[in-house]
Amino acid sequence: MKIWSTFFISMLMMAPVVQANAQNYPCSKSMGGVSHCQNGKFVCNNGKISQSKKVCS
Repeated sequence: MKIWSTFFISMLMMAPVVQANAQNYPCSKSMGGVSHCQNGKFVCNNGKISQSKKVCS
């Protein structure tokens, strides 16, 4: 029981870190990451333009 408690607590502590990393990157892993910048917007490797509010140069 103690092992499961420790595992559960550690997973709860790691969840915000994983979520923060996902929110701060313009193109998600499923979009293949960032390919290049076009007119101040991030273009993903799958050809779609990121919906990110960040501006690239």
